[in-house]
Amino acid sequence: QVKLVESGGGFVQAGGSLRLSCVGSGRRFRSNTVGWYRQTPGKQRELVAAITSGGSTNYAESVKGRFTISRDNDGSAVYLQMNSLKPEDTAVYYCNLRVAVNVEGATFDHWGQGTQVSVSS
Repeated sequence: QVKLVESGGGFVQAGGSLRLSCVGSGRRFRSNTVGWYRQTPGKQRELVAAITSGGSTNYAESVKGRFTISRDNDGSAVYLQMNSLKPEDTAVYYCNLRVAVNVEGATFDHWGQGTQVSVSS
């Protein structure tokens, strides 16, 4: 069973920075894509940023230029550096590990427990 542990959320004023961490166990964490998602009440969970095992990244348009996703050298942790935070970034942030389960491309999602990020204006 994959376990994802997030940390680093908190309360910050607009323009400030936070760094989220996601620590994962096992080979599957190192060899699959890890993403950060966020969710606010009444809305669907949305992708913020993702990084593949090879280090390729993609970002939501709303965070490009402000957020940076990265992996530890040994692949055991993934980070989300969030700069120039805005009130609209307020959400619960979740770490996601998407594991390929067969050669046809089916996947299975593992989720962390979430960490609250609150940005005041």
